[in-house]
Amino acid sequence: MNLANQLFLAGDIGGTKTALAIFSTEQGVRQPIAATTFPSNRYASLEEMVKEFLADKHLRVTRASLGVAGPVQKERAQITNLPWVVDARILSQTLGGVPVRLLNDLVAIAHAIPFLESSDLETLEEGAAGKHSPMAVIAPGTGLGEAYLIWDGNRYLPLPSEGGHVDFAPTNPTELELLTYLQARLEHVSYERVCSGKGIPNLYAFLKDTGRFAEPEWLRAEIASAQDVTRIILQSAVEGKADICVETLKFFVSILGSEAGNLALKILATGGVYLAGGIPPRILPQLKETNFIDSFTRKGRFENWLAQVPVYVIVNPGIALVGAACHGLEGAHDHD
Repeated sequence: MNLANQLFLAGDIGGTKTALAIFSTEQGVRQPIAATTFPSNRYASLEEMVKEFLADKHLRVTRASLGVAGPVQKERAQITNLPWVVDARILSQTLGGVPVRLLNDLVAIAHAIPFLESSDLETLEEGAAGKHSPMAVIAPGTGLGEAYLIWDGNRYLPLPSEGGHVDFAPTNPTELELLTYLQARLEHVSYERVCSGKGIPNLYAFLKDTGRFAEPEWLRAEIASAQDVTRIILQSAVEGKADICVETLKFFVSILGSEAGNLALKILATGGVYLAGGIPPRILPQLKETNFIDSFTRKGRFENWLAQVPVYVIVNPGIALVGAACHGLEGAHDHD
């Protein structure tokens, strides 16, 4: 088949929703030929969903690239928050034997980084990007995802990381007290425990239980009946409805800035640090305050070096699907 005519399937498979789309090598990764978002929990398997998606399309895809919310091992992935195991070989059979590749969702986002447009981004720090320099991705969503990219001489190569699970390192007396508080309650205190959707209730509980801030009665009632406590805390913080929520968000932003700076140092990310995931676009005004960049750069002798690192927020909510499509397009070129 001529490269210009190749069609490929891309997907962003998550615990709540799954986006599937067909792209062509001719139209590129910004203009899908067909796209649908499905509620994940209504389907027994990804194969069932893919069959439904393709049933009325009468299009033959030549390959598939799918970003999945969970670790990928030997072309299999257990989806976080879903009773699915996605197996590339089984999915390949469903698609008539075409090659299928699974990517961790953070690696999928990393594939999109070199192709981002200005409309996809908000700038937190202009910095001075080095040409072909390493780039980092840090994504607080339900958990804390991290990935990075290095230049291989021809193009950027995205690489996975489980950096969100490293030990939380306090940078001031309050954070030290937070660590002690959480160590009494958790087996391991990682950055994900304090810097993610799962972690925000831990920050809130610490501020409440140590008597730093009172919990208003109306908020206690809302939290008691909420399915998603993090959403209540963030919404109340952004709207300025409760001091304890405002302070929880400030705490979160400071810790996120610190860990983003750690990641930048570890891979010398002079190409830029990109904040992805569901939370950063919702708290842009708070990220643009000095709290984030101060924590990002406060690394002693490397403060001036970090001040030159560009920092961006990815505001395109479909970026993981774009990244999976970028991976599929690379595959089409590689096999032309």
